[in-house]
Amino acid sequence: MTVHAIRGAVQVSADDRSRILEATTELVTAVMTRNSLVSDDVVSMLFTMTPDLTAEFPALAVRKAGLYDVPLLCAVEIAVPDSMPRVVRLLAHVDVDRGRSGIRHVYLDGAEALRPDLEQ
Repeated sequence: MTVHAIRGAVQVSADDRSRILEATTELVTAVMTRNSLVSDDVVSMLFTMTPDLTAEFPALAVRKAGLYDVPLLCAVEIAVPDSMPRVVRLLAHVDVDRGRSGIRHVYLDGAEALRPDLEQ
């Protein structure tokens, strides 16, 4: 097995607890589904949020989705002027038996603009 990193992001419609949890759940579910992952494949997940999102930790959505034994960390994204607002970013480390070309990064709900070079 090889450890790979999977990137993802989702733009949240508002700084609201339920919207952050819903958007994060949507992102994590899409990463897991598109990469055919189960919880045992996930080594860890790092979340960052733009400074305008403060209503909830995105890691709570992962716990509610049942990933109880995965190490999670949340941090604040760098406040770059004129950057996309209300974004939750994800860096997931996974242990899978496939090449890097078999990894699918996931950008949702407007965050696709962050990586126009990727096929969604």
